[in-house]
Amino acid sequence: MSIAILGGTGPQGRGLALRLARAGTPVVIGSRDAGRARAAADELNARLENAAAIGGDDLRGAVAAADEMVILAVPYAAHDATLEAIRDLLPGKILVDIVVPLADGDPKRVDMPAAGSATEAAQALLGDAVPVVGALHNVSAVTLNDLDHPINCDVLVCGNDLAAKEKVIELVRRLDVAAYNAGPAVNARCIEAITPILIRLNISKKVPFTHAGLRIWAPGA
Repeated sequence: MSIAILGGTGPQGRGLALRLARAGTPVVIGSRDAGRARAAADELNARLENAAAIGGDDLRGAVAAADEMVILAVPYAAHDATLEAIRDLLPGKILVDIVVPLADGDPKRVDMPAAGSATEAAQALLGDAVPVVGALHNVSAVTLNDLDHPINCDVLVCGNDLAAKEKVIELVRRLDVAAYNAGPAVNARCIEAITPILIRLNISKKVPFTHAGLRIWAPGA
């Protein structure tokens, strides 16, 4: 199964491409600039051994190459425009929206769209023919790119299509990460809003670590 990552030249997308390819899943990075995407793919492939291939193409080429899932990892400012550019190619595929609508100039705050969250905005824009699943909102890009260490958090997955959520949960678990069904798309409002809280903690001089994540603990653990 080949996965497309739109915005794959950015830190979050690059980290996901590395992790997925190392787990054996072929990836195609999508960018507005196909040459930039191919250059990023070559750079990432050079970091990996015994991994699935990472390719690069423009946005539409990457989506066309995806068998079933397209991960949206662009900055929020490009969220809707990117979806508009590829929406006709998405029926029959699952859109995994990892975008967080951070406030312009202040990543310690969210600026939610009228739909309530980026996940809900994507579902409203694409319609019911394309299942949208929100996931991977709270994972540090630095953590994703640091292949010498495991991912240090769990992943909350939300959306209105149960079958699509289960497929995304299965994909995330390939990264040796616990993933949980966190309910319908409306719950993305809570999940996306956790990210600026983590950013605030991670840059605080009073917190003795950085790149913290969210973990679900069992009682007594």
